[in-house]
Amino acid sequence: MSLYDSSFPQMARMLGQVLVWLDKAEAYAQQKKFDPEVLLNVRLAPDQWPFRRQIQTLVHWPVRLGALLTGEEPSARESPEEETIAELRARIGKTLEQVKALKPEQLKGAEERTIPLFFLPGKGMNATDFVFQFALPNFYFHATTAYSILRHNGIDVGKADFIGSLDLRDM
Repeated sequence: MSLYDSSFPQMARMLGQVLVWLDKAEAYAQQKKFDPEVLLNVRLAPDQWPFRRQIQTLVHWPVRLGALLTGEEPSARESPEEETIAELRARIGKTLEQVKALKPEQLKGAEERTIPLFFLPGKGMNATDFVFQFALPNFYFHATTAYSILRHNGIDVGKADFIGSLDLRDM
């Protein structure tokens, strides 16, 4: 399985599920009569990022990974402190467009790249190791944390909302 196949379709799928979570969060807030924007500042622990930052980071990973694997310079991370749910939705939509525009052939030879680690100057990782040991685990860490923040705050999201629909076949 290629680096493209093992990462970008899965990331796009998860980003689509985040939109489902946001729908449920807004519906819950409306039912309970509170401003859903309150949820953006909720965190699981004092030393963890709030929901907004979890989503911002989650949305940044596919774009960053695409740039790194195609040999481009990743764009600077955008993290407005007051980004609204509507703005997060728009950012998710934009990221989904970028991910869907990325074609497998653009990653040809990516397995041979060395990806520099922005947090360890002078160090890098083989692209395959970077994808499987760092990029995907980080992406899913932030997805799981965002999901858990909503779940912890009473939003009715379950495993099916995290995983999404399955491509089933008759046997």
